Amino acid sequence: MIYVGVTGWGDHDSLYTGLTNKRDRLKEYSGHFPIVELDASFYAVQPKRNVEKWLKETPESFQFIVKAYQGMTGHQRGEIPFETVKDMFEAFIDSVRPIHESGKLAMVLFQFPPWFDCKKENVDYIRYCKSMMGDMPCAIEFRHQSWYRPEFRERTLAFIRDENWIHSICDEPQAGEGSVPTVLEAVNPERTLIRLHGRNFHGWNKPNGDNWREVRYLYRYNKEELLEWKNNIGVLKNQTKDLYVLFNNNSGGDAADNAKQFIELMDIEYQGLASRQLDIFD
Repeated sequence: MIYVGVTGWGDHDSLYTGLTNKRDRLKEYSGHFPIVELDASFYAVQPKRNVEKWLKETPESFQFIVKAYQGMTGHQRGEIPFETVKDMFEAFIDSVRPIHESGKLAMVLFQFPPWFDCKKENVDYIRYCKSMMGDMPCAIEFRHQSWYRPEFRERTLAFIRDENWIHSICDEPQAGEGSVPTVLEAVNPERTLIRLHGRNFHGWNKPNGDNWREVRYLYRYNKEELLEWKNNIGVLKNQTKDLYVLFNNNSGGDAADNAKQFIELMDIEYQGLASRQLDIFD
């Protein structure tokens, strides 16, 4: 099965024309796509009341890709707001458990930062993360090129396979050490994650203060590039049962439109989506 969605549900204005209450955005979103990346969990461990609300607002077949808390992936600078690392993991797991138990957890995504390079201590830490997460399915995404250099590439893929991680395959600009190549290897026979970050080469490594994300992910995929990914999916679907495709190119509001276009190019028609509040105006 091929599942297509976007990262977060709050910023995709093209989905919500005429929707007056922002609190209804997830309900409306789940009428368009069968999956979403939950980003709020990256910035803070979410209270259970939020999680329970999101579960109630989505159809039975809807799935969440939950981004691991930033303290768990090394993004957070300084001290973590927990007594110990173990406490941090346990709080996160406790927060995500209702999603897992509901059957709506596609995976937890550990996206490691650009400075998390291929070395022994980081390999050991990845093992620690996986051991803490127990039976929850977990995906891994690298942002440092060293993991896929010729001398490490096959060992990295074997490590992901042996440790039972889900491989996160990226589409992003090839702009130095802080970017990774597109490695079309599913690795996990059950699930594979694809994250399309756009191809804004000039904006990738040029953070502009607080607005750097508005530059980095400012990109709209054209039809030829989406057809390229259609072909890539054709390769990957022979390696893995389920493919999760997320568009993260939303600085200019392009992600939702590209995702819709991709679903059409793939000739996919999803069943079990939520009824859309705005259908009566179509």
